[in-house]
Amino acid sequence: MGTKTADDAGTETGTEAQSDEKTVDVTKTAAPATVAEEQDGERTEAQAEDREAAETPGAAGPASGVGQGAAAVVSAGLGVVSLTGSWVATVAAARETLVGQLQTSSSASVAKQVQEVYGDAWQATALVGGLFALAALIVGAVVLARPAFGAPGRPQAPWIKSVAWAGVALGVLGLLLAVAKYSDLLLGLPSAG
Repeated sequence: MGTKTADDAGTETGTEAQSDEKTVDVTKTAAPATVAEEQDGERTEAQAEDREAAETPGAAGPASGVGQGAAAVVSAGLGVVSLTGSWVATVAAARETLVGQLQTSSSASVAKQVQEVYGDAWQATALVGGLFALAALIVGAVVLARPAFGAPGRPQAPWIKSVAWAGVALGVLGLLLAVAKYSDLLLGLPSAG
């Protein structure tokens, strides 16, 4: 029992050689797996940093242009409303007409009646349109100025700039028309006497 034959020794040596080969094979396959795991770990860390930057308020992540784009569209919409009118302006004009009818006596001069009933309503419409135009101008200017104060390294999308410039232009035009309507330069009241 204590002696080993050459066959037994050869078999044992062969087994040791096989286990050495297996060890080498395991080592060879373990090294690439470790490199892949390290690369995955680096990717995971980079992805976590990107996610953290996107979730941080005020950070210039991929979603940072969404607010600017929405504000640019709002600016353009306010500019269009300032030019075409709104239900707020209609309600303000109707209220001024009613107040003018209630405050003006039937014995008042025709010029005073026209001013109280129609002139004040026209000016109320111009005032509301001017407020919408001013809002469009301010929102558009803020959108255009935002990259200078936010993340200067990240360029603003060209469509956001275009829509914001449209909002500013419509705001300026609406403001000019509102001033012209309010001051009777544009479609002033006819003379009654």
